[in-house]
Amino acid sequence: MMFKKIILAICLCLGLVACSTSQTPDVTFHTLDGKELNLSDLKGKVVYLKFWATSCTTCVRMMPQNIRDYEKYHDKGLETIAVAMSYDPKTFVQNFADAHQLPFIVALDSDGSIAKAFDNVRYTPVAFLIDKKGNIIKRLVGDYNHEEFIPLLEKALAE
Repeated sequence: MMFKKIILAICLCLGLVACSTSQTPDVTFHTLDGKELNLSDLKGKVVYLKFWATSCTTCVRMMPQNIRDYEKYHDKGLETIAVAMSYDPKTFVQNFADAHQLPFIVALDSDGSIAKAFDNVRYTPVAFLIDKKGNIIKRLVGDYNHEEFIPLLEKALAE
């Protein structure tokens, strides 16, 4: 039993654990441009939902790849939402989004309720790949293997 827990912990750290397909919580995002968006409004699209922070070096390092993925797959049905953690000041998030010309939706989780709804996300980066029906396909933790991620994304877009 202890061995299984150790293996699971290692896999979680490496971002290798697939979520059993489960429905996403219906949360409301508050975007940087002052709009509200319900996750359920995105059914019919594949969603890459990323929890991040401007102070997270891994998040910042991964952002150019997130931009490239969005630009390559958006027209094929991908929507990306970058959710800034509650401890990240709005001005920092806005400055980062402007400086890096983030092309996707950037939302603020000012009260931490979105992170809490997604299994109480506390550390960044954590991302969820969500299928067109609103089911979580995979939880991605840390600096996950992008070469393993793309086939999952492409399969979800093709379904």
